[in-house]
Amino acid sequence: MPEGLAATFWWIPVTLFAALAQTGRNAAQKSLTGSLGTWAATLVRFLFGLPFALVCLLSLYLWPGGTPAPWPVFSWAYFGWIALGAAFQLGATAALLRAMQERNFAVAVTLSKTEVLQVALFSVLFLAEWPTAVMVAAMLVATAGVGVLSLPPQGRRAGMGGSAWWSASAGWGLLCGACFAIASVGYRGAALALGVASPWLSAAWGVLLAQAMQSLSLGAWVAWRSPEGLRPIWRAWRVSLVAGSLGAIASLAWFAAYALQNAAAVRTVGMSEVLFSLLVSRGLFRERMSGTEKAGMALVVLGIVVLCAPYL
Repeated sequence: MPEGLAATFWWIPVTLFAALAQTGRNAAQKSLTGSLGTWAATLVRFLFGLPFALVCLLSLYLWPGGTPAPWPVFSWAYFGWIALGAAFQLGATAALLRAMQERNFAVAVTLSKTEVLQVALFSVLFLAEWPTAVMVAAMLVATAGVGVLSLPPQGRRAGMGGSAWWSASAGWGLLCGACFAIASVGYRGAALALGVASPWLSAAWGVLLAQAMQSLSLGAWVAWRSPEGLRPIWRAWRVSLVAGSLGAIASLAWFAAYALQNAAAVRTVGMSEVLFSLLVSRGLFRERMSGTEKAGMALVVLGIVVLCAPYL
């Protein structure tokens, strides 16, 4: 990948777009959870996203009047990175589901937001990509902001005492963040291993292969564990198509961002998803934001601005 691409600011709007599309996907996917169950609703984002990823890839090769995209040189390292990312993305979902069953779920959610800091650690270990001092400061500030936003209302914080931070729920939260972090590093490693100039070509191949792996593995699990197999998913095809299309669009943007910039920076700016979700929630239900929420939002915005300023 040319060095100049990584130095441009384009990864910032691409990441913001990814976070916004993911917010829409989460809203559509949430409406399926009650009727399909958590695992089947999770499968929807991969299975129904596959056709859109395929269309995106084919358009890069068959778009009339344009220059056909070059055929990448695949390697075992590339497929290994993709498989690593796909597996740990599913692992993160499993850890989050397990955390939901624990009493101190707020603690688990808060600790899962250490994903960004863990991304920086795993990027150093796996890819030798060291964060700058400014990047570390921005990650710390933004992570603190997301942690504040994850706190429950004042009256329900009694269960978040000192012992809660050493509980099983805390462990599941940290594991969830670690799995998401390794998944991000895996997808970044795949983009570097593929080495194509176009971030969108890298994204299209990455999303198609990762979602194919996830659809096959999780689809087999849901079909085996569910009495009705995959039939409920097909019955909810309309909403599933919405969730799948938005999920594919978000994933394409995430992968493109990983091709342009290191995973720690991308995931820090990706924390804007929390802001988008909160604004959508408050906008729909006309609820006023508390002082704690405003403080958390301010910290997240500050962290993102500090990180992005050198690229603008």
